[in-house]
Amino acid sequence: MEQKKEYVILVDKNDVELGEMEKQEAHVRGVLHRAFSVFAFDPDGKLIIQRRALSKYHSPGKWANTCCSHPRKGETVEEAGHRRLIEEMGFDTRIEKVFSFVYKADVGQGLIEHELDHVLVGTFDGTPKINPEEVHEWKAVDMETLREDIKEHPENYAEWFKIIFERVYEFYSAKITK
Repeated sequence: MEQKKEYVILVDKNDVELGEMEKQEAHVRGVLHRAFSVFAFDPDGKLIIQRRALSKYHSPGKWANTCCSHPRKGETVEEAGHRRLIEEMGFDTRIEKVFSFVYKADVGQGLIEHELDHVLVGTFDGTPKINPEEVHEWKAVDMETLREDIKEHPENYAEWFKIIFERVYEFYSAKITK
């Protein structure tokens, strides 16, 4: 069965749309495109993370944030965040955009993530019903414990997650000290 081609939205550093490109090609060429990353916390403030399916075309078996992907043409980052939460983690929850930034990272296999990433945060009280085609396993982890584990075992985590985590950690720390 042939895979349906997916496209990403090419943008400039100000998130102005420049066109579309097939997802794989954009990752081979390292072209800047729009993306989002969802960070869902449980009621105790633990971050719900996923270990990517072992069949993923890049970063298989690596731990990452709750979910992440690319919005489709005509879809807001919030709509895309809800779509992927349901598709990957089997739940939906209220999410809000807290910040965005540009990063570039080599993710192996000759692929480069160059994204203007919109970070969405929410809370979920329940048990994810993971899609095994997308997610190998999940867990909820205390932010301090996770930060230490990323430092001690960076090879276990997706490249973009290590970059984004520090920014979310700073945001989260500022929020709980208010």
